[in-house]
Amino acid sequence: MPPSDNLRGILLMCASMAAFTINDTFMKSVTQTLPLYQTIGLRGLIAVVGLTILALATEGFVFRPSRRDAGLILLRSVADMAATVFFLTALLHMPIANLSAILQALPLLITLGAALVYGDKIGWRRMTAILVGLIGVLIIIRPGTEGFDRWSLSGIASVACVVVRDLSVRPLQGAVPSSLVALGGAVAVTLMGWTGTAFQGWQAPTASELVRVLGAGLFLIVGYLSSVAAMRHGDIGLVAPFRYTSLIWAIALGFFVFGNLPDGWTLLGAAIVIAAGLFTLWRERHLRRRTAA
Repeated sequence: MPPSDNLRGILLMCASMAAFTINDTFMKSVTQTLPLYQTIGLRGLIAVVGLTILALATEGFVFRPSRRDAGLILLRSVADMAATVFFLTALLHMPIANLSAILQALPLLITLGAALVYGDKIGWRRMTAILVGLIGVLIIIRPGTEGFDRWSLSGIASVACVVVRDLSVRPLQGAVPSSLVALGGAVAVTLMGWTGTAFQGWQAPTASELVRVLGAGLFLIVGYLSSVAAMRHGDIGLVAPFRYTSLIWAIALGFFVFGNLPDGWTLLGAAIVIAAGLFTLWRERHLRRRTAA
């Protein structure tokens, strides 16, 4: 792949991680004063409108999924709903950098999940890297200490739900449009938000709150589009490691917006998780090259 394509893919991935983290920052800010489910519902409307336009532009509505594919999309949507609730609940009560550090374990756990569910082969080196990465997560959350609470568990639960969400799309037919899959998840999350609002109650948002919700929705769409484009433009093995730049954005925004900085243990744990993840990505790329040769 030409170097220019790889550079474009890297820049798009960095932009995607920045956009997702800015979305998280807006959501953390607005949920301090606006009910959680109402915020999810309002942001969801923006995401649904944006993804509907994308689906129309890419003829996503023309495709008719099989019953099996529809079931997988439904499973993904349910997992997406649960992941959203767990993640935003944790985000409301945790420093954004600490939660982002926990999320860095996602690539490792998806690799492990693919081995357990689909029988992907994992050698002892990658298995060791996964175990080391999990030790890094334990250092971040530190069970038994004052910093370990139900919000840390909520963050871990969100990671588990994202693993289910991402693994559920693997058996989908290649012809199923990505825009249709993403729209299904957005609709489900939005409906959940408005259903929760019926029980949690409605609060008239201020102009400032509406602007922040709008910003969250727009950056969520930008993050999604940028991540898809990044994986299509560049070599996956080269582009994927730049997902870890999300932690840099989280630390910066957490400090400048909320005045929070992660402690040394959190940074150490995050460094271990990222190192394990980078080794796993390198190992997978090495094995693909050896197989191709």
